[in-house]
Amino acid sequence: MTQNTESTYSPPKHIVSAATIVLNEQNEILLLKGPRRGWEMPGGQVEVGESIKEAAIRETKEETGIDVEIVKFCGIFQNVEGSICNTLFLAKSVGGNLTTSPESLEVGFYSIEQALEMVSWKNFRQRIELCLTEDMHPFYVEF
Repeated sequence: MTQNTESTYSPPKHIVSAATIVLNEQNEILLLKGPRRGWEMPGGQVEVGESIKEAAIRETKEETGIDVEIVKFCGIFQNVEGSICNTLFLAKSVGGNLTTSPESLEVGFYSIEQALEMVSWKNFRQRIELCLTEDMHPFYVEF
């Protein structure tokens, strides 16, 4: 009697997100106030067939109305247990108008000091600080 030793392989399912730390000409940071997490940087999940960089640009526009140009890739925060990779980019504002969306109750540009005080969700403040500290790039943080 032989046993079937074939195993069914199922590839891991990961969520990849892309977020931007957007600075304007006054060196202010773009933040949005979301319905669940309060003040945060714009970002969201990468869609099928979309690059991480494209997702960062699209999510920023959808959530805030602001057009951005990616300046550089900064690093990754990986939620190991949740199988989520959060990629972070530094970007500059190049146009558009501040507008809210279903994902943003309020949007605006704030001084770096004020922005860091406003952001309170988990490690979002750390993400901003690392993106603004160029000699830390690229970074990789597991949590």
